[in-house]
Amino acid sequence: MKIAEIFSSLQGEGRNQGKPCHFIRFAGCNLRCRWCDTPVSQSGGREMSLESVLEQIPSTPPYVCITGGEPLLQAGDLEELLIALRSRGIMVDIETNGTRNFTRFQPYASICMDVKCPSSGEESDLSLLESIRPEDSVKFVVSDEADCRYVQCVLQRHAIAGEVFISPVSGVDFRPITDFVRSCDQPVRFQVQLHKIIGVQ
Repeated sequence: MKIAEIFSSLQGEGRNQGKPCHFIRFAGCNLRCRWCDTPVSQSGGREMSLESVLEQIPSTPPYVCITGGEPLLQAGDLEELLIALRSRGIMVDIETNGTRNFTRFQPYASICMDVKCPSSGEESDLSLLESIRPEDSVKFVVSDEADCRYVQCVLQRHAIAGEVFISPVSGVDFRPITDFVRSCDQPVRFQVQLHKIIGVQ
């Protein structure tokens, strides 16, 4: 499997924000979001065996986040990794850009579907929202009021079983986004990226 990096830190976003976590960042992505904060993971990476990846994952804390790039592009390797992590009793989250069907991986992990808003210049497959379970989540990274209107439209058209997070693009004005969250008639939660605030990877 092609891996961009493996590191330990605090989970910066999502349902498990603030928890100590081991991150496995897959290399390669099928999108080119304008505001991507990890462009180094869009290509390249180094080839690693399942065993070599597992050797770098300590047993504590028993929590791993698999991110990218887009990890679902390496579906076979990803499933093998998920089975191995589960056999060790490790809880796993997968962050995906919502362009690939993730149902194959739901028996092993919680899914966080990052729905692409207009400012990203990309699109997610919104039909996948129907497969989100209560233990999964959906994230919208928003830049402006146009993105907020898009979020409102998506939420009105799709019943989402999991928790919904609204996260601002780094460096934008939070005010119109927080105003939107306060006035939104859907159950959403505003969330900033904790790791960027406290200065950890």
